[in-house]
Amino acid sequence: MSEEPDRPVVAPFRRRAFLASAAVAAGAQAAIAGDAQAAAVPAEGPPAAPRLGAVARLLAVPEQDRGVQWIRSALQIAVGLELATIPPYLCGWWSVKDRRSEVARMIRRIVGDEMYHLSIVCNLLTAVGGRPQIKAAAPAFPGPLPGGVRAGVTVYLAGLTKPFVRDVMMAIEAPEEPLTRNAQASPTVGEFYSGVLQAFRMQEPELMVRGQLSEYVGGDDLRPVETLDDVERAIEIIKEQGEGTDSSPADPFEDDHPAHYYAFGEIYHGRELRETDDGWRYVGAPVPFPDVRPMAPVPAGGWPNPPVAVQRLLYRFDATYSTVLDRLDDAWAGGGHRTLNTAVHAMRALEHPAVELMETPIAYAPHTTYGPQFRTLRRPRH
Repeated sequence: MSEEPDRPVVAPFRRRAFLASAAVAAGAQAAIAGDAQAAAVPAEGPPAAPRLGAVARLLAVPEQDRGVQWIRSALQIAVGLELATIPPYLCGWWSVKDRRSEVARMIRRIVGDEMYHLSIVCNLLTAVGGRPQIKAAAPAFPGPLPGGVRAGVTVYLAGLTKPFVRDVMMAIEAPEEPLTRNAQASPTVGEFYSGVLQAFRMQEPELMVRGQLSEYVGGDDLRPVETLDDVERAIEIIKEQGEGTDSSPADPFEDDHPAHYYAFGEIYHGRELRETDDGWRYVGAPVPFPDVRPMAPVPAGGWPNPPVAVQRLLYRFDATYSTVLDRLDDAWAGGGHRTLNTAVHAMRALEHPAVELMETPIAYAPHTTYGPQFRTLRRPRH
């Protein structure tokens, strides 16, 4: 496959369009029944995880019926989607041998952004009386992104390769109308976020600060959502850090880094993105592809018959990953910033077993190694 430096490979899936569709999940079942507010979330207790799939039916919810329950369910789906980005990005980052390389720094920054986005969504959901269900939203790999849309896009776990950058990283972050190609007639990137913000404005729900978290997450300052202006700011942060603004991929919210889609494009094309007389092109300074640990793609169902030492590493990793998700759930269920810090500390402990796995050769697949599977374990009952 050719790799022209001035043409990105545009994935068929559009992350923000998915969110636009998924957001409508907030009451599709109820809308079909004639009551868009009743069935999306139980009347008491935290909202149940939305039923995924059937996105086309979810779009049938009229705008005037997109109330508080709609917002809660939309945000719970966003929790799942933001969480789904972190494991593949971590695998790509951990596989890079030189952590001081430009590519390693780029991916590490994006992992931090995604952790921040997940935290923002959890605060938004808490603000409207919901309770984020993070562990319940954790996806299985390989598989589709949450919502069951665009079956042709499969998110898998592997070490960093150019196909992985193109087919997973860029596919997740792809905007509706990349600035590096001619715009095509399609829903705009911001329609989902405009719809969510419009729902907030129409409903003017009471925004509860209690239960929201304030913390430094992924290099950004997480703050409680207290006003509609805060809601707008939060939505813009998520959108612009991921895909850039309508005018510039290098103009994400409040920093000077290229948006995620274009940063991944620089890794894939091996050149920095620059604005030329003919538009934005990957024709800037070289971005050398790093030396990586050759983690093979995790197969469906996990690694078959791994050696005992590998089984132990896999269990150790999955137990720690499950602890991270449990602590995140606890943090937004009243545990506060101390519990969130516990989750962040546990997350750092994932790296050691992950790298050990990535340095363990697979006997039946020469020149490849194992890697983490990101499976969740049940929390022990006390």
